[in-house]
Amino acid sequence: MKPRTQAARKIIEIDEDKCNGCGFCIPHCREGALQIVGGKARLVSDRYCDGLGACLGVCPQGAIRIVERSAEAFDEKAAAGQKEMQPSGDGTAAGRCPLTGGCPSARVLDLTRRLQEKQASSWAGKETESAVSELRNWPVQLALVPVDAPYLQDADVLLAAVCAGFSYPDFHQDLLSGKVLLVACPKLDQADLCIDKLARMFQQNRIHSLTIARMEVPCCGGLNMIVEEASARAGREISVEKVIVTIEGVLKEK
Repeated sequence: MKPRTQAARKIIEIDEDKCNGCGFCIPHCREGALQIVGGKARLVSDRYCDGLGACLGVCPQGAIRIVERSAEAFDEKAAAGQKEMQPSGDGTAAGRCPLTGGCPSARVLDLTRRLQEKQASSWAGKETESAVSELRNWPVQLALVPVDAPYLQDADVLLAAVCAGFSYPDFHQDLLSGKVLLVACPKLDQADLCIDKLARMFQQNRIHSLTIARMEVPCCGGLNMIVEEASARAGREISVEKVIVTIEGVLKEK
């Protein structure tokens, strides 16, 4: 086999110090050039990367950039074969474990059918020892959910503060039932990224309603601001309901 020639060209570079392994870049690389290895996003092979940088804008940490260095030429045919081996949007993969083809945290899953089956079993008396989960989508972190995730179309959305699900004991039955879940923390997440992501979701999907479930602490009020700004930026009026969870785990409306 002849050695592959290299020449200076544009190609992506990942800053390992900034990368947190969220895997959000994986499904946005159409060539399958990226994988999560050792908890970090890695470039599998230079020849799979076309250097156009479609993954740059989706990295919440700003860990990806375009550089110019000596690299193998982009091989479109090889990249197509690599992409086919990676997990699809329903979490299945051809010939490869999804753990090596991309981070499971970024795989888009619609859990509606699984939820309906569990509910049917519960109603039939087959499951009586534990409550039924009302979660119908994955991922749930706002930063990881694609703006065109199929479960967002015609959805009633629950935007919940991270702590709300831990504080309110009947979170699934009282708040999550029948809704698509998005989770964010207005204190730890970057507000501008949250606003941009929600605005694009509002623009690209028919969202029936949005419920904000926040904690009573002042900083959690940032969720209201994020939704208001995103709605204005998208030019869409969304029916919004607001509920507050106290630190003691009591639900109250506002």
